[in-house]
Amino acid sequence: MNYLTQLAADPSAWLALATLIVMEVVLGIDNLIFISILTNKLPEQQRSKARRVGIALALVLRLGLLGTVAWIVQLTEPVIELLGKGFSWKDMILLAGGLFLLWKATREIHHTVDPSHGEDMFEGKTGGGELASMSFASAIFQILLLDLVFSVDSIITAVGMTEHVPIMVIAVVVAVTVMLLAADPLAKFINNNPTIVMLALGFLIMIGMTLIAEGFGTHVPKGYIYAAMVFSSVIEGLNMMARRSRERRRAGR
Repeated sequence: MNYLTQLAADPSAWLALATLIVMEVVLGIDNLIFISILTNKLPEQQRSKARRVGIALALVLRLGLLGTVAWIVQLTEPVIELLGKGFSWKDMILLAGGLFLLWKATREIHHTVDPSHGEDMFEGKTGGGELASMSFASAIFQILLLDLVFSVDSIITAVGMTEHVPIMVIAVVVAVTVMLLAADPLAKFINNNPTIVMLALGFLIMIGMTLIAEGFGTHVPKGYIYAAMVFSSVIEGLNMMARRSRERRRAGR
């Protein structure tokens, strides 16, 4: 208790907490976009539940990893060497996550461009119940895989910013709470705007390439990534306003 009291009275601890919360929320955007796109493939009655389960798993993973901070730090130590370059467990996790994101986003783009291949996804001889259940389990499994990748990245970032575990725990809980509150509105917005779906899939490809670059030891400043995402979102917002304006003019004729 004395330790927590001293921590609460330390202005630098509050500054670290505020900075880390912002960082964790920003890092959570990647995870949230993936969860939104993936759960929108489920039957409508299962989507909100899948999002809550996926985000809850993200919280459990992050808090679990915080309990093994000493082990997490060791993930940055090289364990194998290929072509003269050392790779740590963190590098390999980021590489695997990046490749998975590239595969998933490319596959979803193909289905979006040519939806005829997936239009019977939830239909079948059993009336769709069994297939829908399998799809829900598959969605949770894929969310869990990406939760692991983003959780490792999130915790290593937190460890690099502060040595106080209570600050990390508070930042993670706040960030995941924000994800939980934003999940349904973001998913509905993406689902109701087809062009946003393609833009979000493009974001996932960019995030996947960033993870691969990080896995090979090339640091890509997150500010560049999110600046590109914000710029693209603003342009798409202007496009949406222009389309609605044209539709109103046509309706007024």
